[in-house]
Parts: sequence; C-alpha cells; structure tokens
Amino acid sequence: MTEYPAQHISIGKRYKGVIKAVESLGKTVKQAGPLNRKTSELIQLAAAAAIRSEGSVHSHTRRALEAGAKPEEVRHAVLLLISTIGFPNVAAGLSWVDDVLAIKQANKSGAKSR
Repeated sequence: MTEYPAQHISIGKRYKGVIKAVESLGKTVKQAGPLNRKTSELIQLAAAAAIRSEGSVHSHTRRALEAGAKPEEVRHAVLLLISTIGFPNVAAGLSWVDDVLAIKQANKSGAKSR
C-alpha cells in the first residue's frame, strides 16, 4: 500500500468525498482509452514533471515502476521533455525520480541482507 503525503490525507479528512471523487475520475479516464497502465503512468509522470509537482513525480514514478516500467524508461519519460520544458525543469524532475529509485534500491538491498 502506498503511503500518502500528509496534505493528501488532510484534504481527504476535511473534504469528505473529494479524494474519492478524484481517484474515481482517474480510474475512469484510464479505462476510457487503449493505453496500458505503464504507458498511462509514464505520461502522467511527464506531466507532473512539466508542472514541477514533486509529490506527483514521486507518486507516478512509484506507480510506473509498479506497472512494470524499468528505471531507464521512467527516466527517459522525463528526459524527453528537455526541448519542451527546459533543462532545469527536467533536472528537477529527474532528481525527484531518483529520490524514489534510491528508496526502492535501498529497500531491495536491505531485503537481501536480512
């Protein structure tokens, strides 16, 4: 189960039904077309990087990996944006992707050493 940021939880508590409605909308639009889950998550990851939403980059990186994307594919989805959103924005997005990949690697290493 994914741990949600405190602000996400707070909004859900203050505005009953809002988070549920947003999640329902997300599921509905994903089912509305032919793209598979991995591709959908990579597109949403790129959009999150484009608007410089660190939390969304973290979330969609985790979700893309869960959907079968390889770390190289996740990084490439952000790297493709250089000519669109510029190098500084891409560098920020890649650093947020790397946050998630580092945690995943640390968890993997910790599990092996037990």
